[in-house]
Amino acid sequence: MAEFGVTTALVSIVLSVFMAGLGLGSWGSGRLIRKFANRIHGPALRLYALIELMIGISAVLVPHLLSWGRQLVERFGAASSSAYYLASGVWIALALIPWCACMGATIPVAMQAIGQSFRQEAQRSFSYLYVANVVGAMAGALLPLLAIELYGFHVTLRIGAALNLLLAASATALTFTPAFGGADVRPSDYSPPGFIPTSSPKTLLVLLFLTGLTSMGMEVVWIRQFTPYMGNAVYTFASILALYLASTFIGSRIYRRRSGQPERNQGKLLWIVLGLFALFPMITADPQFYFPKLLVTLGILPFSAALGFVTPMLVDRWSGGDPDKAGTAYAVNVLGCILGPLLSGFLLLPFMGERWVLFVLSLPFLIIGLNPGWWLGSADSKRKSILQSTLPYAVAAAAVVLLLISRDYDVRFSNPAVLRDSTATVMGISIGGHEKRLLVNGVGMTELSSITKIMAHLPLASLQSPPRNALVICFGMGTTYRSLLSWNIPSTAVELVPSVPRLFGYFHPDGPRLLQSPLSRVVVDDGRRYLERTSERYDVITIDPPPPIHSAGSSLLYTKEFYATIKQRLGPGGILQQWLPGGDAVVRASVTRALLESFPYVRAFYSMHFIGSTQRGMYFLAGNQPIARRTASELVARMPPSALADLTEWTGEGSAEADLNMVVQSEFPPDQLTVDSPQTPAMQDDRPLNEYCLLRKKLGRSLIVPGSAQ
Repeated sequence: MAEFGVTTALVSIVLSVFMAGLGLGSWGSGRLIRKFANRIHGPALRLYALIELMIGISAVLVPHLLSWGRQLVERFGAASSSAYYLASGVWIALALIPWCACMGATIPVAMQAIGQSFRQEAQRSFSYLYVANVVGAMAGALLPLLAIELYGFHVTLRIGAALNLLLAASATALTFTPAFGGADVRPSDYSPPGFIPTSSPKTLLVLLFLTGLTSMGMEVVWIRQFTPYMGNAVYTFASILALYLASTFIGSRIYRRRSGQPERNQGKLLWIVLGLFALFPMITADPQFYFPKLLVTLGILPFSAALGFVTPMLVDRWSGGDPDKAGTAYAVNVLGCILGPLLSGFLLLPFMGERWVLFVLSLPFLIIGLNPGWWLGSADSKRKSILQSTLPYAVAAAAVVLLLISRDYDVRFSNPAVLRDSTATVMGISIGGHEKRLLVNGVGMTELSSITKIMAHLPLASLQSPPRNALVICFGMGTTYRSLLSWNIPSTAVELVPSVPRLFGYFHPDGPRLLQSPLSRVVVDDGRRYLERTSERYDVITIDPPPPIHSAGSSLLYTKEFYATIKQRLGPGGILQQWLPGGDAVVRASVTRALLESFPYVRAFYSMHFIGSTQRGMYFLAGNQPIARRTASELVARMPPSALADLTEWTGEGSAEADLNMVVQSEFPPDQLTVDSPQTPAMQDDRPLNEYCLLRKKLGRSLIVPGSAQ
């Protein structure tokens, strides 16, 4: 994100490339094992060790590859968004796919190693590895967050590299023991498992594709459903992923225990129950039922556990322990995982509510469950009791009932304005008939307040000469942007979520007219990426990052690297206005130090109406040249009549000087914010201290972060 942006398209490219590499490695390694099995001698575990060594090396190389790629894209000038995405996507693929392919290759190669040493486990070797892999993935979703908070991204990657090197060394050492120095296994040595169903092999691959498609598609929906309750921090996303993996592990363990028993026609109700389980988040995320915060996500447990049962079962049945077939099956599942988020995020969610998307994604399983012969074969479905015949239809009816009785999050509000796009669900709400608020995925972003007007008027009135243009990053309700336009200067707004500017008219009746002004320009893009690609220079750049202070991705608007870009985009005498919405002592010190180390001139003020409170927000003014210190009356004298009318819109005529005086009189030395956490380093891309704060919160005090202030 720091190198290429936080846009949905870029995130989708990265995830797709990652999954494509896994699938390619799984499929390719299986094919190579089959093709060259007669020529390869020695334990397959040595090849596994080599692959893990390569993965460890990638932890060191990939950050450099991404940095070089960004420089190349900038050098060759991908001006349009489509050209930029194409160039970035190609480089990201080149940087990630080889290493992700190594990750995907580990399971087929490990299956070959198991076949060499433990013949009795060969037929079920995929599920054996799948269970272990899920446990590791669950730990990997949580533990690195703690290391990132303490050491940053690069050191955490080095820790991962060291663990991979240890893994490679351990695997190599095992090859010198009798247990793992087993005889070579040829393709002819694999025998089909004893529980192959009567369905065709192609049916198994279709089912594997569907499980990957729906599971990853539903994860996109879950994020939107649960964010209103759990927030938009990195820990929210990690918790959902960890819960999904923990449930998958439970299902996989149940399968492992049952897979050695005679087949009991598990498919008769398995698929339709899976479809029903997929709809459970409708209820737990429904505000009508008021589930406690920690219980909201429990709706994904049954579906995830069922997937954990189904996925290794299908691969075991298809492969019978053959690494080639297992690699193909896993690759088909990964293909579904690639397409699922694209289907959900870009084709379904922009046009329908979260409940309907879940229902659409569950339909394949419900349909399969109503036609068990498609899965079990007609011979297995002839003899049925009345209960067996009617139960699938009862389950399907229950699924429809869940859809009809449940509601999306917007039911909490009276007549909300709801817009959906590939990025988020955006709502404009009215409380008490007059107080309006903006919610993105259920999280409150801002409300109508003169505080956001000051973000425009204070820096513009503080310039040495009349302003010629201005830029606002993060559109919000559009209040700050509207204030910029009141100065009758060309103004640009950059907003990440496409639907947010479309609600401008909901919050401000004159919004549509202002958007049509020749002075107005709204760009839907990542604000940081826009500044890196534009050649325009601005007299004022004002930034109001999305709250809360620990929201995921927000750190990229507070770092030294970001401020270095802003310095290049400020015109002579230009001013940066940075809003900091509170935060603990570490965050305040880190952001302040980043500003002080980036700009020679920095001023700080308490938030309007909350003088002396660091928890209610602060204004920073920063520039490359001295910033004039003017009284409130001098600031008012520099404002055009339209700007004065804007500032006093909600506070009444004659209040402009009083409002500005409230802010001007609250000025304090910026370095005062670093006193409570003197060892905290400046905020950098590698050290997003505002986003990663779990240890500090649990300790109940400001954690002294390793690394000294420069």
